[in-house]
Amino acid sequence: MPYSLTAIIEAEGDGFVSLCPELDIASQGNTIEEARKNLQEALELFFETAPPEEVSQRFKGDIYVTRVEVTGG
Repeated sequence: MPYSLTAIIEAEGDGFVSLCPELDIASQGNTIEEARKNLQEALELFFETAPPEEVSQRFKGDIYVTRVEVTGG
């Protein structure tokens, strides 16, 4: 069953951290593309090995990512 999941990638130190908030699974890489690919592999491995009840328990459903503007001090 194919899933369309969110990947949030942010710089951390000399590399990048990637997070899938729907399942709370993270990975990392030296580049944005490597972090994305490593997260994709981690997610595929999770779906291959996790029992269906764990998948449904961890899956948070729709995640909405947006930006907000605020005034800072």
